Amino acid sequence: MSMVTPTHPGGSVRDSMDAMGWSVEECADQLGISRDTLSQLVNGQCEISPAIAIALESAGWSNAKFWMRRQSNYDLALERIRQAESALATSSS
Repeated sequence: MSMVTPTHPGGSVRDSMDAMGWSVEECADQLGISRDTLSQLVNGQCEISPAIAIALESAGWSNAKFWMRRQSNYDLALERIRQAESALATSSS
């Protein structure tokens, strides 16, 4: 069975940022987070923390629980993929 890697929730943040016409720097200023943190998030290199979820909520981009669920669902999907790959590797050994 082939499993598809889910989209990192930072992709939705990038979509929202692009829809507003904001650069990473402008969006980071609006959210009250560092440019580096936002850049890492939209590039899938860090997770949505509770603080970032609240910042996204404050910007009017859904609510903090939505963003935390997105992150949790992403993490769970990755773990399922890791376990499936591990089981496959073990059974083919």
